[in-house]
Amino acid sequence: MRNLKAWAVRVTFLAALGAAALAPLVQRNHDSALAADDAFPGWPAAYEGRTLTEMPLTQRELAFVRDFPGRVGRFTDGRREIIIRWVGAPTRRLHSAADCLRGIGYSITPMPARKDATGTAMGCFRATNRNENFTVCEVIRDERGEGWPDVSAWYWNAIFGASRAPWWSFVVAEGEAEQSTGK
Repeated sequence: MRNLKAWAVRVTFLAALGAAALAPLVQRNHDSALAADDAFPGWPAAYEGRTLTEMPLTQRELAFVRDFPGRVGRFTDGRREIIIRWVGAPTRRLHSAADCLRGIGYSITPMPARKDATGTAMGCFRATNRNENFTVCEVIRDERGEGWPDVSAWYWNAIFGASRAPWWSFVVAEGEAEQSTGK
């Protein structure tokens, strides 16, 4: 009889553990459905005081956008390339810029964090591929002004409800020649 009770306790514990592990997935699917109904406010006209000009998405970016719970835009401010992602639900489909660039053959060297124009910390790195070198910094912000310098920190805050949708992700890439000349 005691073995039966111990077995029942173990099964109940494992079932509760499994339900807890799956809870974020159930919430994420529910939020993804809601994200489709959210009103996209449109792209910002400027970033850090510089006017943005929209650029077409690359084929790789278009493939990524298909199942993304939000929108992705590619812009320039005349000096830098800026990828802006509007995210309507917590998702694992929001990848860090370092992971994306590493996946297409760039070597990544971490750099010190920088603060953007709002004072929010941005995670930064140098990306190198053949003769091409540029600095990339990224930040994710919510509507309350909270910011995260990396996708992982944002994701866990989003999944556990410490931050609510929608979010804005800004990935700013600047070539080394532009940085040294200030163009």
